[in-house]
Amino acid sequence: MISDTLARDLRDAGLRWDPAPGDQFRIEAEALSEEVFILSHMVIEPRTYDTGTVLNFNGTTEWALDNVAADEALWLPREDQLRDLLGGTFEALTRGAQGYEVTTRDPDGERHTFTSAVVEDAYAHALLQLVRQATH
Repeated sequence: MISDTLARDLRDAGLRWDPAPGDQFRIEAEALSEEVFILSHMVIEPRTYDTGTVLNFNGTTEWALDNVAADEALWLPREDQLRDLLGGTFEALTRGAQGYEVTTRDPDGERHTFTSAVVEDAYAHALLQLVRQATH
């Protein structure tokens, strides 16, 4: 699972989250910050209104939550989501001596390699560079 730090860095760099079933997230409130929630049509579903998206908790008695604004949640993208977001810049995933290595290629042909012990973090570092480049 992606680290909270990298998930925040991606969000702060401008990565947009459109909540969908199967997405994992944390609620950025101290009492719930260690819990990972998963969107599901039956339990937690996103509802979009003119005022924004809320994550609606259906029938949860243990948390006593009705809903949470998506802005108060920290999306924890999965490996497949991170790879998809890299799009055509993604070149390869390999396992090296230092961990997982994600290699990307810029439109100008320049290669970049991002390494981490956690595969999602390697993808996240690559995506973070891409998002930052797109916003500058």
